[in-house]
Amino acid sequence: MNLTLKIWRQNGPDDKGHMETYPVSDVNPEMSFLEMIDVLNEKLIAEGKEPVAFDHDCREGICGMCSMFINGEAHGPGKRITTCQLHMRSFNDGETVIIEPWRAAAFPVIKDLVVDRGAFDRIQQAGGYVSVNTSGNTIDANAIPVPKRDADRAFDAATCIGCGACVASCKNSSAMLFVSAKVSQFALLPQGKVEAKDRVRKMVKQMDLEGFGNCTNTGACEAECPVGISLENIARMNREYMGASLSSPD
Repeated sequence: MNLTLKIWRQNGPDDKGHMETYPVSDVNPEMSFLEMIDVLNEKLIAEGKEPVAFDHDCREGICGMCSMFINGEAHGPGKRITTCQLHMRSFNDGETVIIEPWRAAAFPVIKDLVVDRGAFDRIQQAGGYVSVNTSGNTIDANAIPVPKRDADRAFDAATCIGCGACVASCKNSSAMLFVSAKVSQFALLPQGKVEAKDRVRKMVKQMDLEGFGNCTNTGACEAECPVGISLENIARMNREYMGASLSSPD
């Protein structure tokens, strides 16, 4: 396969950035998308040019670090996959492929296709945890009965990998799907009830401080989520937040 790549190049958050065009030839259809970029970078390095910076780690669709926009779609064509799970057989010989980083004010570009998603970490640190009693009178978590339906829904919410596709796909750059998943994974379990009211208020407050937009109710976040996090989590978070605000308003 022969392709034309149009890739966003940007030296940092203060750089204006621009698109650069790179022809690539003899692309194996069985290559992953990241392997194809590796081949391009090897060629650029051999020519004494700056390689394209991109994020990656597990290359198994687990960590979510490989996030990028491909032809206007988060993680590229295909549903329920991350960029590292995308293969070149999804493209046609001679096609032009446009590759960009996430576009959100809360995700400043570090370099080229790499963005800073530290905002997600700060939201999680604000309240996405459960305190554990270490006084010597601890209770095994497995000893607490949890209805299977609740356990399944909590597990589904916990599968969020924090890639940011929901933010990048939303026209308001909203983080509601991410935050609601992190709230829901605790709100559905008895272990998370003790701090439930503080948790949702702190995490929503931090989300607003980070500069994410409001939910648009268009569902683009769920449609582009590589693990299929449901919009039901946003409804649950709204109920949790309303209840917490009415019982102990700031």
